[in-house]
Amino acid sequence: MCGIAGVLYADFGRSVSSSLLTDMGNAIAHRGPDGEGTFRSGPIGLVHRRLAIIDLEGGRQPLSNEDESIYVVFNGEIYNYPELRRQLEKRGHVFRTNSDTEVLVHLYEDYGPELCTHLRGMFAFAIWDARRRELLLARDHLGQKPLFIYRDNEKLVFGSELKAVLAHPNIDRSIDPAAIEDYLTFGFIPGQRSIFGRVSKLPAAHRLRISLTEFQTSPKRYWQLSFDHEARLSVDEWKQRIDAALRESVNAHLISDVPVGAFLSGGLDSSAILALMAEQRSDPVRTFSIGFNEEEFSELPFAREVAQHFGCHHTEEIVTPEAARDLDDLVYLYDEPFADASALPTMAVSRLAAKQVKVVLSGDGGDELFGGYSRYAHDLKEAQIRDRIPAMIRSLVLKPMAAIWPKADWLPRPMRLKTLIQNLSCSPARAYANTVSVCRQTMRRRLLNRDFASLLDGYCPERSIIAAFEHGHRDALSGMLSADTNVLLPDDFLTKVDRAGMGFGLEVRAPLIDWKLMELAASMPSEFKIRNGSKKWILKQLFESRLPDGLVNRRKQGFELPIDQWLRGPLSEQVRVHVLNPHGAIANFINVANARALFESHCKGIGRHGQLIWSLLILARWLDAWSKPTGIPRTEFAELISCPAMAGSLN
Repeated sequence: MCGIAGVLYADFGRSVSSSLLTDMGNAIAHRGPDGEGTFRSGPIGLVHRRLAIIDLEGGRQPLSNEDESIYVVFNGEIYNYPELRRQLEKRGHVFRTNSDTEVLVHLYEDYGPELCTHLRGMFAFAIWDARRRELLLARDHLGQKPLFIYRDNEKLVFGSELKAVLAHPNIDRSIDPAAIEDYLTFGFIPGQRSIFGRVSKLPAAHRLRISLTEFQTSPKRYWQLSFDHEARLSVDEWKQRIDAALRESVNAHLISDVPVGAFLSGGLDSSAILALMAEQRSDPVRTFSIGFNEEEFSELPFAREVAQHFGCHHTEEIVTPEAARDLDDLVYLYDEPFADASALPTMAVSRLAAKQVKVVLSGDGGDELFGGYSRYAHDLKEAQIRDRIPAMIRSLVLKPMAAIWPKADWLPRPMRLKTLIQNLSCSPARAYANTVSVCRQTMRRRLLNRDFASLLDGYCPERSIIAAFEHGHRDALSGMLSADTNVLLPDDFLTKVDRAGMGFGLEVRAPLIDWKLMELAASMPSEFKIRNGSKKWILKQLFESRLPDGLVNRRKQGFELPIDQWLRGPLSEQVRVHVLNPHGAIANFINVANARALFESHCKGIGRHGQLIWSLLILARWLDAWSKPTGIPRTEFAELISCPAMAGSLN
């Protein structure tokens, strides 16, 4: 687990300076506090910051093959590397280290760019092939490890974080208008897009092959999770297969030359991971939990009960509103505007764990694997109602009704009739896009100021959700799982965990996000995921007897901040100073008067807009940070808005 960065110039006669590589490495030093290495040869420069996990002495990077014609820098872990190493040695490859990194070099020698299909793990890497004068960039199957890319006619610059890319002095930092609307819609920026128009993300399960003669090639997908095939097995057969796959994945994720701990929320997923860890280890597992003084949001009692059940060495901490008063760390670590409020407790638990261990296992991915979110069960009920309503009625009656029906955001979501009518009037994919949107289209029209909105030209952020839903639409639940796995999982949940963990030099591994396990679960009938309204039904069946009584059937709580209350109280002044300032940088993008009305409604308890106001606060803090002399001067913001080609509007 580390941080990587590099530069490739299109001109073979141009050299990469050592000082530039040093600056890029320093920008992501938190990802790899145990050492730094660089490689320079003509137009290519690679830099690596190391967090030593496997082969503590011999795993330094950049690492080459025997004749030094191939070099690699790598961020992540390859869990099946012992098996791959044995296969490669049988074919005559000679290894100089015991690290998983060296497997990549020799796999490349045999398979070239197709090596990714042989890997099980989380990874982002760059391989320089000096003979072919080619650079290969690749990212893991589910997008656990990040990779940002800037490219113009003269250079390609890449890095594990935007900070490394922006360390290059000649980077176009124009803000992408579509990224702002993406962010307001979801609270993060999904897909290839980044906040800067000329910087992209390499998508999950993609590789990019660049040569000096073909400098503008496009990324290619090497794997995609499919929900097309449904395997017909009995309940007992599914239990056996899922149980065996979970055990195997947890065992693979325990490979390490340093101690491995666990995040423990007190929910089913992290508790199940801990149960499997405890079965395979004789020593007590170190567990780490975060809670809140607001009891309705705190799962500490449940986490404590699970830790005691398995005899763990348990450490916990309370997160108070003071943790959110100063958002500088969040803005710094996440690079882009990122409004998942659970990033703060994730940062807190990462900081806590990093004091004792370098590696932890987490329960991330369980909801996407087995159908665990409350919205799944709710939207399945909507789907059943929608199926009974003729298409003509939905179009001619419900759609106009949804447009005029008054909003009641102060009500719990199941009782908001306007939302229900809207979702029933449209397609299942469009309805789910509404469900996962923090800020829907009508609200965005109110919030975005007129000049900025004119740049969007009908752009529709919801299309990413709709396309992913339709790709996996074997049934309604499969469509939702496909949308979450392709969009929310890599760009929200895994981004949150990567930046929080690596911000404190901590490797977070997620055994439930193993692509073979994901393929198995994708082929399982939806009735074994949500059954008679019971979410994660098969996982509950497997672990009910292994966990403390009552834990598997308690209400899902989620790792959330009491953000509504905090914004009405201790964080309200930050909103007034940063969001509602008509002279602030955010005024270039939003209608401040309408944002003020939204905030006052929230403070009075008339509306429930906590997540949206939090999104505006994070955006404002991010923009203010870039307005400082060390970032982008405020007066340049209006000139730094680019307008790339955008997708058409949604009908």
